[in-house]
Amino acid sequence: MNQGSLPFRGFRTSFGVVGEGQEPGRSPLLCLHGGPGGTHLPLTVLGGLAAQGRRVVFYDQLGSGDSDRPDDSSLWTVDTFVEQLQSVRDGLGLDVLHLFGSSWGGMLALEYAFTRPVGLRSLILNSTPTSAPRWAEEALRLHGELPAGFDADQAEEEFKRRHIVRLDPEPEIIARGCAKMGKQVYEAMWGPNEFTVTGSLKDWDVIDRLGEIEVPTLIASGRHDECTPALVEPLHAGIAGSEWVLFEESAHMAYLEEPERYLEVVGRFLERIEALTTA
Repeated sequence: MNQGSLPFRGFRTSFGVVGEGQEPGRSPLLCLHGGPGGTHLPLTVLGGLAAQGRRVVFYDQLGSGDSDRPDDSSLWTVDTFVEQLQSVRDGLGLDVLHLFGSSWGGMLALEYAFTRPVGLRSLILNSTPTSAPRWAEEALRLHGELPAGFDADQAEEEFKRRHIVRLDPEPEIIARGCAKMGKQVYEAMWGPNEFTVTGSLKDWDVIDRLGEIEVPTLIASGRHDECTPALVEPLHAGIAGSEWVLFEESAHMAYLEEPERYLEVVGRFLERIEALTTA
């Protein structure tokens, strides 16, 4: 991965690129990590898509990973991260691109797509909610199904094991990502944990805006996902012509839990879209 940094509002955005360029008809894939406050590290498996003859681009959002971490709570808004996304496009010359977002990254991808940016060829939305209040309801339901007798820390670990990543042992890349997480961003925008939504996103809901999405869209989620099928159904129904692939052996990180199939599904989608738009 070729790494570097880009300026953003006087701060520094850390990025990485896999692949040297595009073959004719191919477009780069820009990947948005989850959180808020996560890092790009768990998504690096998607770098395998560079074998198709495209660049795969990652970056750490402001406040997390290797990007700058300003101590300013006023920065932690959707608008900040939409603007940072555009700055990465501009800085790396991503005039035409596919956009991948996972969880919060998918929420960010939706918000960006609502601005109708020129050059967006497709969206890939992994385990992406459309409503924080509905997410909170489902998360509390899943939390209520945990065995009795767990303390708070044990309950959080069991929830993670069941509904976030079902691999045992966990891939080392997850621990590396957690070590670089932006806790301030996560708590300010989401809350203390996955099933307690108290941050600035607590009322976020875009179900009624999904009809504005006009680019081809692939939706991916896991059978055991904290982003349950009940949460994904409105996304699929709301985006006309969207495709939804449910990964039966996965929770929230199908790209790590079923990586070979995941790369195959996403790769075929990208190739199909590129064949249609270049014909």
